Amino acid sequence: MFPPACALPVIDIRNSYSGDASERHAVAKAMRAACLDKGFFYITGHGMDDSLISDILAQAQLFFSLPEPAKRLVDKKLSIANRGYEPLGGQRLEQGAHADSKESFYIGRDLALSHPQVLAGRFNHGPNVWPAGLARFRPVAERYFTAMDALARTLIRAIAIALGLHEGYFDRFCLEPIATLRLLHYPPQPPDADAATRGAGAHTDFGCITILLQDVNSGLQVFDRRSNTWITAAPIPGTFVVNLGDLIERWTNGRFSSTRHRVINTSGRERHSVAFFYSGNPDYTIECLPTCLEADEIPRYPTTTVEEHLRDCYRTTYRGT
Repeated sequence: MFPPACALPVIDIRNSYSGDASERHAVAKAMRAACLDKGFFYITGHGMDDSLISDILAQAQLFFSLPEPAKRLVDKKLSIANRGYEPLGGQRLEQGAHADSKESFYIGRDLALSHPQVLAGRFNHGPNVWPAGLARFRPVAERYFTAMDALARTLIRAIAIALGLHEGYFDRFCLEPIATLRLLHYPPQPPDADAATRGAGAHTDFGCITILLQDVNSGLQVFDRRSNTWITAAPIPGTFVVNLGDLIERWTNGRFSSTRHRVINTSGRERHSVAFFYSGNPDYTIECLPTCLEADEIPRYPTTTVEEHLRDCYRTTYRGT
């Protein structure tokens, strides 16, 4: 059952797995409409195992309920690759707001210290770290990461069609990608919190796409530029929320939107979510796509690479927190 005031489209993507090209193109058409509007939509028909979804949320709850000293043993400040625990107030996503009232745990592609890309100091490349005492945390997180990686690739192939490109246009972008699984905990916002208090401040996501799993507690808000208002993206059982990141806005010369969003947890309960950020191959060149530039237009954004773009974004959001 969808919320009566659901203002974001709900797209059934099961035909993205069809052997019939016309059915895959129909899904891409629906995604194109969503991407031209707010760049946010829910997906159903994704094929994800319900038990895995329940398990990852349960493991997130178990981790964040650990005593603070136990969580600090895997503080991401100890990692060369931004992996592990980030405490409350560790990030400020919105200038002028307080540091974000959230804690999180980062997981990525697990690369040994001897891996050539790690030895070369590539951004966000390195080994994962794991909390002690939670026997199922690592296997569940690794299964979920693998499933999200496959789902992201399916969505990106659909986005290629939506942009008038062939389905495999971004396949090279998807080789050895930078991808981050982030478990998140938002404590309930105090009733007397001031107007600058946020679970996560207003921001756009850095990478290509984000696939978000929400628990039953609402808090995610999406900015609607047409009405100049914030839309609540309430949890819908069995769905993920998908949104476009800054890389796609750069690729499409602004045709597809990377939309501001924020989290304000006024539910009165502990809120947990699991975000999968897919940013692609670090060496991939990001420049305006040929289908997104008219003869009299010029690119709005300079050419960059995935790695250069992400380094710039991290420098901005972790400065002064």
